[in-house]
Amino acid sequence: MLGNLMYCNPTRLYFGENALDNLGDELAKYGPNVMLTYGGGSIKKSGLYSQITAILKESGKQVFELPGVMPNPTTEKLYEGCKVAREHKIDLILAVGGGSVCDYAKAVSVSAWCEEDPWEKYYLRMEDVDNRIIPVGCVLTMAGTGSEMNGGAVITNNDSKLKIVHVFGDNVFPKFSILNPKLTYTLPQYQMVAGIYDIMNHITEQYFSNSDDNTSDYVMEGLMRSLIHSSRIALKNPEDYEARSNIMWTAAWALNSFIAQGKSADWMVHMIGQSIGGYTDATHGMTLSAISMAYYRFVCPYGLAKFKRFAVSVWDVDPAGKSDEAVAGEGLDRMEAWMRELGLVMNIRELGVTEDMLDGITKGSFITEGGYKVLTPEEIKAILKASM
Repeated sequence: MLGNLMYCNPTRLYFGENALDNLGDELAKYGPNVMLTYGGGSIKKSGLYSQITAILKESGKQVFELPGVMPNPTTEKLYEGCKVAREHKIDLILAVGGGSVCDYAKAVSVSAWCEEDPWEKYYLRMEDVDNRIIPVGCVLTMAGTGSEMNGGAVITNNDSKLKIVHVFGDNVFPKFSILNPKLTYTLPQYQMVAGIYDIMNHITEQYFSNSDDNTSDYVMEGLMRSLIHSSRIALKNPEDYEARSNIMWTAAWALNSFIAQGKSADWMVHMIGQSIGGYTDATHGMTLSAISMAYYRFVCPYGLAKFKRFAVSVWDVDPAGKSDEAVAGEGLDRMEAWMRELGLVMNIRELGVTEDMLDGITKGSFITEGGYKVLTPEEIKAILKASM
């Protein structure tokens, strides 16, 4: 482990089939005015909406609903939530849904009482929060983003075609999150596998950095092996509780800042993928899968030792008699085969990307410096072309 670190994660997780039983006790800790925010009608069809509203009523809460949170929450939706939160003096935002709803709730939590335009302050200037923050609680219905246990909040500005994440500090982490793997059963397969790849990419973004002997790398290898194993079971039987519970648990630990300790982290796949999302409104996990193989094959020579380790430790490649390049390449081949097995999108054209978008997507891809190669805009565009 290199450097000095401080680790804190204040989110209280309730996990398992009976996790929702704890919602009433958590609600008792907050004031009477609750904003209930969710996406489309899926939570009503599943009966979850009725369960939650009954608990809110039993807890004596005044509920102000804000439905219609889209998969890539927009600035317009953010401003709408801020207005509701201010007008009704919201004491708690309860997000019920997947990562986008949780992201949205956190964005509203820091923006409602912001005296400036929150898009300018938090997403363009990336400033810290210096105003009142509304507490957030989550009831998760999709595993993937890890938003239930971190400070990340992604917002899309359709006018500028920018999709930006601000990773806030632990003061913005959800105060509590309720995770029942059975609530993920109703997800369409497309969304399930997109979430699985989002989890995988969260891990690889952090894994492919640094060259020291880091405990976090060993933890990540175990998480990846578990995810690969469980994904194959869930693909065949989406209601296998053990597989879905392992996927959901891995999602939380993939991006709750634990495995980030001692790591610089890369995040370029996310930066390019989010820029693609700003132009196409495509499903987040699929923007990552469509760009990943071109990116990792490009950067592999710069981090060859770690890519070789990845091949051996995660994909069981036998290194005997092979060059480091051959071992690393075989590992990426096995990763690609697994991605195709899941049915992930493997090229950006399938997401709606056209040649005339490439310059804009390149410009909208923030360049990070934590990986093995700091990309130039020209290299980003080349990676995009290789992904078409």
